[in-house]
Amino acid sequence: MIKKNINIGIQTGLDARPTAMLVQIASQYESAIHVISKESKYNAKSIMGMMTLGLKADEQITVIADGTDEEAAIENIEKYLIQGK
Repeated sequence: MIKKNINIGIQTGLDARPTAMLVQIASQYESAIHVISKESKYNAKSIMGMMTLGLKADEQITVIADGTDEEAAIENIEKYLIQGK
């Protein structure tokens, strides 16, 4: 299991499109991936769960990945959240 704190660098925060993209990225991996924000934990592969977060730019979240491809999952999710690409 890998746990990483990440500051959201996407200027618009995680509104609808960035959230959908994050879910697509997370869904590419076999690992279980969760996002923790304000003491709530959400499945990063669930569009409905992620949309409820309403994350803003510069907000810090914790991403947890647990599974065979956890390192790649964390690396690519972090890259996306920081750069928006």
